[in-house]
This record gives sequence, C-alpha cells and structure tokens, in this order.
Amino acid sequence: MGKLEGKIALITGGNSGIGLATAKRFVNEGAYVFITGRREPELAAAVKDIGRNVTGVQGDVSNLADLDRLFAQIKQEKGKLDIVFANAGIAKYARFGTITEEFYDSIFNINVKGLLFTVQKALPLLPDGASIILNASIVGSKWYSSNSVYSATKAAVRSFARTWTTDLKDRGIRVNAVSPGSTDTPGLNQLWASSETGKERWKMIPSLIPLGRMGTADEIAKAVLFLASDDSRALNVPQRSGS
Repeated sequence: MGKLEGKIALITGGNSGIGLATAKRFVNEGAYVFITGRREPELAAAVKDIGRNVTGVQGDVSNLADLDRLFAQIKQEKGKLDIVFANAGIAKYARFGTITEEFYDSIFNINVKGLLFTVQKALPLLPDGASIILNASIVGSKWYSSNSVYSATKAAVRSFARTWTTDLKDRGIRVNAVSPGSTDTPGLNQLWASSETGKERWKMIPSLIPLGRMGTADEIAKAVLFLASDDSRALNVPQRSGS
C-alpha cells in the first residue's frame, strides 16, 4: 500500500517542474491528483505524462473565479481534499530603482494572493488532519540582488505557514513549507537564460551552493511527499529543503 493510498490531492502549478514531479510521486503512492496550470497545452502534456489518477484543470491561481471553478469541480468529482500543495509561482528579476507597479502586481498576485486564496478556498473541502504544504524559497531568508520583490513574496509564504499552523491547530490540519534552493526546472532555466542577472547567477552556482550543483525537481518532490504523508504527522513547522 502506498503512503497516500486513497488520498485526494491538489497541486497548483502541477504542469511542470516541482509540481509535476510531485504529482508523479503522489500518484505512485496511491493518491488521486488534481493539477492546475495556466497554459492548456502544457497542462494536457503533464496529464498524459502522469498517465493515471489525475485531472488537469486549466486556470490562474490569481483569478478567484478560476479558483472557485477549480474547487467546485473537485467537490463535485471527489467531495474532499486531503492534501493541498500550493506550488504555483513565478520569479522575475528587477533591480531596486526600476520596479514598476505592473512588475510588483504580476509577482504578488500569483505568489501571495494566489497562494492565500488557494488555501483558504480549499478549507471547506479539507477534513480534520489534512496536510497543507506551501512552496516557499530559500530567497525568503537570503538576499540576492534584483530579487527584492520575489524574495518578499516568499518571505510572506513562510509567514503564512507559521500563522496558519496556529489558525488550524484545532482541526489538526498541518501546514508546512518547503524552501527549495536553486532547482533544475524549466521555469528557472528559462529565467536564467533570458536575463543578464540570471546568466550571472548561473556562473555563481558553485559558490552559492555547497554541493556545487542545483537540486532536482524530484528531490524536492520527495520532501513534499514526506510532508503530505503520515510519516510527518508530528511535524507542523515550516521546513527548508535545498540550499
């Protein structure tokens, strides 16, 4: 029997990278998984890649109507959620002094607003003892140039994990966070390739990371699986994964 046998899970941003790797892990451990993504072709490809026990729901987590549609479908099809992995997020670079309102909104709307309302709207479907995992980042507690807005969103995510732990303790719902370091995903590779800041960051990998290499999406997925399963029933604090 798998570690998540019979569980129903939601993974936002499950069409690539850490979300997709986690969806595969969850399904292999017996869960039925709903995944979301903004782009229909990539979402359909992810569903095909996972192969079974998965439903893809196209939508943007920053759009509350899309979230309402998502949870209405989950309620109709499965009636509950045991696990929420709030993973959807974006990263962009902008040096302080050049940040625009549009830039700020584009990151905060997904990484903070989207994550908050994903979890809040999931609450009516979560039974007591459910597990919530938030995807933060090591930049929430480290400082890198041109990362101020993105870093602030991930600091907010870590704060959510701490406060929601207290808010939900009477229901026995666990809230934990993973904070990956640089992870080899399509999103990060595209970001680094598309900007001078990213190209410089890539050159610094050996000095930034003790292992001298980026982590893999599957390595982070293993940590998320642990937090989703009964193996971590006594664990209810924000955790760090990666370096």
